[in-house]
Amino acid sequence: MKKMARGILRIFGWKIDAHSPEGVDKCVVVMGPHTSNWDFVIGRLAFVAFGIKGSYLIKKELFFFPLGWVLKKMGGIPVGRGGKRNLTETAVSYFENNKRMFMVFTPEGTRSYSPNWKKGFYYISENANVPIYIGYMDYEKKVGGFHSLFEPTGDIEKDIQYIKNILKKYKGRFPENGIDGN
Repeated sequence: MKKMARGILRIFGWKIDAHSPEGVDKCVVVMGPHTSNWDFVIGRLAFVAFGIKGSYLIKKELFFFPLGWVLKKMGGIPVGRGGKRNLTETAVSYFENNKRMFMVFTPEGTRSYSPNWKKGFYYISENANVPIYIGYMDYEKKVGGFHSLFEPTGDIEKDIQYIKNILKKYKGRFPENGIDGN
């Protein structure tokens, strides 16, 4: 599967950064910039190329037959969205019950420009006691991968700004909807 995913990415003109998240079994992955539905397709192929099963929190209403089966095979985790605390607890329980977990988030929360990120990924990282891996996609250079591992400091605003400053140098499919770092 790894070779096939790399081959498909090559056909599309994409390269995968050689920096691999080795030695990490559990983490929250923050991907950015998120400006297109194609981000999921390319990102999913990249995860397969790395040999990593990404997990994604998806509203439970989408888990009907046959779509639910497909979503689960792709790493989808059905969640109810009836309260932020419940979502955080649900995500933390997945970390507690799995030996290997890469839970992927796009904190912008939308494919449109959004200066205000959703902070759930941060709370999940803190409560599950797992690091944050900063992942990126750069449509301009057609390269993507894992930038660096980040340990939350407890200063959420400062930490999110730090992550934004890293990700703002990459261009999404629609750059005008990307991360400005402010």
